[in-house]
Amino acid sequence: MKNWLVALALGVACAAQAQQKDYAEKVNPFIGTGGHGHTYPGPSMPFGMVQLSPDTRLKGWDGCSGYHYTDSVMYGFSHTHLSGTGIEDYCDVLLMPVTGKPSWNNEEYASPFSHRNEKAYAGFYSVLLDKYNVKASLTATKRVGLHKYEFPASAQEGHVLLDLYHRDIVINSSLKVVNDSTVIGMRRSTSWAKDQILFFAMKFSRPFRSHTVALSDSTKGALPQAEGRNIKAYFTFNTAQPLYVKVAISGVSEAGALKNLDAEMPGFDFDKTLADAKAAWNKELGKIEVKGGTADQQAIFYSALYHACLNPNLYMDVDGQYRGTDLKIHKAEGFDNYSVFSLWDTHRALHPLMTLINQQKTNDWINTFLAQYKYGGMLPVWELSGNETFCMIGYHSVPVIVDAYQKGIRGYDARYALEAMRSYAEGERFGMQHYIRQGYLSMDTQPESVSRTLEYSYDDWCIAQMGKMLGNTEVFNRYMKRAQSYKNLYDASTGFMRGKIGGRWMSPFDPTEVNNFFTEANSWQYSFAVPQDVSGMIRLYGGKEKFTKKLNLLFTTEDKLSGRHQSDITGLIGQYAHGNEPSHHIAYLFNYLGQPWRTQELVHQVMTTLYHNAPDGLSGNEDCGQMSAWYVMSAMGIYPVTPGAGTYALGTPTFDEVKLHFENGKSFTIKASQLSDKNFYVQGVKVNGKALPNSWIAHSTMMQGGSMEFTMGATPNKTWAATDANVPHSSIASNQIVAVPYAEAASDRFTATMKVSLKEVEPNTVIYYTLDGSTPTSRSTKYTQPVTLNKTTTLKAVAFRNGQYSQVMQTPFYLIPTDKTIQVLSKIHPQFEAGGPDGLIDGIRGQDDFRLGAWQSHYPGNLEAIVDLKAPRQLKKLGLSVLQDLGVWIWYPTQVEFFVSDNGKDFSSAGVVKNTFSDREYGSFTQVLSLPVNIRTRYVKVVATTHGIIPDWHPGKGEPCHIFADEIIIE
Repeated sequence: MKNWLVALALGVACAAQAQQKDYAEKVNPFIGTGGHGHTYPGPSMPFGMVQLSPDTRLKGWDGCSGYHYTDSVMYGFSHTHLSGTGIEDYCDVLLMPVTGKPSWNNEEYASPFSHRNEKAYAGFYSVLLDKYNVKASLTATKRVGLHKYEFPASAQEGHVLLDLYHRDIVINSSLKVVNDSTVIGMRRSTSWAKDQILFFAMKFSRPFRSHTVALSDSTKGALPQAEGRNIKAYFTFNTAQPLYVKVAISGVSEAGALKNLDAEMPGFDFDKTLADAKAAWNKELGKIEVKGGTADQQAIFYSALYHACLNPNLYMDVDGQYRGTDLKIHKAEGFDNYSVFSLWDTHRALHPLMTLINQQKTNDWINTFLAQYKYGGMLPVWELSGNETFCMIGYHSVPVIVDAYQKGIRGYDARYALEAMRSYAEGERFGMQHYIRQGYLSMDTQPESVSRTLEYSYDDWCIAQMGKMLGNTEVFNRYMKRAQSYKNLYDASTGFMRGKIGGRWMSPFDPTEVNNFFTEANSWQYSFAVPQDVSGMIRLYGGKEKFTKKLNLLFTTEDKLSGRHQSDITGLIGQYAHGNEPSHHIAYLFNYLGQPWRTQELVHQVMTTLYHNAPDGLSGNEDCGQMSAWYVMSAMGIYPVTPGAGTYALGTPTFDEVKLHFENGKSFTIKASQLSDKNFYVQGVKVNGKALPNSWIAHSTMMQGGSMEFTMGATPNKTWAATDANVPHSSIASNQIVAVPYAEAASDRFTATMKVSLKEVEPNTVIYYTLDGSTPTSRSTKYTQPVTLNKTTTLKAVAFRNGQYSQVMQTPFYLIPTDKTIQVLSKIHPQFEAGGPDGLIDGIRGQDDFRLGAWQSHYPGNLEAIVDLKAPRQLKKLGLSVLQDLGVWIWYPTQVEFFVSDNGKDFSSAGVVKNTFSDREYGSFTQVLSLPVNIRTRYVKVVATTHGIIPDWHPGKGEPCHIFADEIIIE
């Protein structure tokens, strides 16, 4: 009994000691604020609703968080920020302490600052504003930001400027001065979140002497309230003592903001609020204790864990009310509601990390998903502040749910979750029905077709696992077949995942090319995106030897990126791009080949060359914690290659010891003996004292508590975990599909006849086809030789093997007119050339999405072309079919002028058509700018005048506009 009490006392003492460690001070919030990390340095609580941080940049890709380390001017401090995204939003409710006469112009009230006078750690930020000699210090609770302003003794008075117009486009806003120390208001804005609704309540630590309100930068005096799109105000104080300002936010109402303010911060005790924030961070960060490593490595680790614990964000008032994705008010029952779900990124490592250290919050997040399905009609793709942005691809809330359920995290209605998953997977969004029908997406049905197909396949595998765990055999069988859709885009002739147009391979093909077949990537980076069936992928690539050679070439090739410039593709090792998420699992695939030593080499290289304790210490966007979660998991020596499988591939640990503290009261310790800078190769592993021959470990083993010990060395151990019995397994063994056949032809367009060949993917396969639009079966024509076409035709084909059909391949071929020719005088953008100059007279019309192939871009400058009708004809109408999509820099031409000529040299104007559609309307639109004529001529010249340089109000300001056209119409 006495020994038990001693052990208990020691355990309590050790736990208390862990809690006393100041992990918050180890955090460097400036990591990622430089380069392209897009993080912010200001304070937030773990997963907090408020992110109180300085704003130094008003717009632009590297200003997505509102702050960039290379800036030297500060506009003030706002209360919402996004961590590491690639699209700008938030930065709501800006405050700026000033002295002297305040200005309403942000460029005038902004102040220079120096990084020498900045300080930040978890829960705290401070800076000296040089222009005013005001020291600003910031801290926060979950829903409230607290400012401390120390004005210079020389100032007679100080002002706090409130700018509700700051950053994104304001739809409407309001301000109410409740009394001489309390202000409430609302801000409704549009940016990435198309309709963000935010309320705030602000209290000062002492009464202001006066206040002044401006509407549209016109001073209106001491208005008690105001409403409009551009509201600013300043509040004047004596400066004898530090001034404190606390601001609470709410997505529900002004009353909700006041409740949040009073509940979380009844006073203005900055030191206590900061101490509480540090304690909260120390508790959060203390869930993983590391020992050993350098000071920089510990700073990188705890900064990464810090960044991983910023998102998702609490999105609920203290009384449980929140704004749902239907933008109506609801009350959370039995869970906390959250927002900011960057799921394309975070399903890979961040959410699996949270299944280890934040299981209750994982339940909250899944319940939030289900509330979004209930009220908004769908599981989130990329939800922000109650708005579904539909950003990125896939439906990756699915693997988050399935990974959690597989790991025993089940505080939600699992059958309702399966219903929600299937609702999206059987729906109409983003080419889903095309994907279901033909087993893949092609460029003529959906942009980014290769990436979408591969990610849909993985999501479908996850749904199959959920069906299996819930005993639903029908769901399991259906989705396991869909999970093999990746096979329909593998091109054995090149050894890559390759895009299709209809049923034809995209040609010419270059795996380094960044184009519209892929999402922020190229074929090199997506050709390994089959985490659900690594064994099947290896077989498809020709076996282990060929696959290993291909995988090594990814990291060693000297080929450079080509095609469209994509800022996200960074952190390159060969064609591996660590700065963007599709590459994140790839280094760990060597484990599946029996070469874990190669995984160890590459992971060590990434961790030591692409992560630094510096503002530019991230190789790409932080992406709401994913970039950092990769580091946290990898530094521990584990990584979830296939979330939903319940296992982690082993890598190479960074620290002598890592101890994880679980919510079940148990802990798991990962040790590395003989570890050094050079000793990063694993010689062997023991789990709970027993040798582990496998290069993977089960999640369930870790959650039971215990230890894993790596023995490290300076040279590779090429025998450990080298046999098939000891590698991680990711394999689809049942419900095998027959891959879809494909067509080979010189083009999809011809002028007389066209020969088309059909090819099977697998041997011992028969192909049947039709030319009349009917669905082919074994009773249709059997393919034995190339098919000759002499008219516009949709060719359909199926592969048949072992009594089973593939899905139907269909691809159109067009007999194009030969009664005219075209000479394009303007510059065609090589990424959008629609098959060449003839694309403007081929009779093939484009769809609403500019990326689907028929649209031709003329950039920069005007569109100018001459059509030769080959003989004089009587004309009734001339026209140009054009597209506008401001989000991607495409504007309608301001006008189209048509000229006619009998000799092709001397042209006279037949008339001008002016564009009357708004040049500020976001969305995708098409129109025909047409001119009725009654004229006989042989040559028609078309000149479409560009909108010019993109205006200042647009994110692409200063760049040239595109003109997109699909057809010159001559009747």
